Amino acid sequence: MTYVVTDNCIRCKYMDCVEVCPVDCFYEGENMLVIHPDECIDCGVCEPECPAEAIKPDTEPGLDSWLQLNSEYAEKWPNISAKKDAPSDAKEMDGVTGKLEKYFSPEPGEGD
Repeated sequence: MTYVVTDNCIRCKYMDCVEVCPVDCFYEGENMLVIHPDECIDCGVCEPECPAEAIKPDTEPGLDSWLQLNSEYAEKWPNISAKKDAPSDAKEMDGVTGKLEKYFSPEPGEGD
């Protein structure tokens, strides 16, 4: 099992999860984070820290595509281990549906 970041992180990109991760398995895209599934130790401390509830265990049904996306972009994006400020419109974007199709950016973030 591993944890994955799902669509509600897109354009919310809260980073409370990054701060508590003991193995620094988060990677930063331009407008979301992902978890490297081979680095995640399945401790689960990140899940309750996410204000957008965008982190889920990969054992939940229907998350195969999110596991694949997390795995793919964790190889392309820079590692991040320090919390940064969320986007100014994060609260407005929390809960918006269809984010992957409308707002996902494959561009990397800045990293640490």
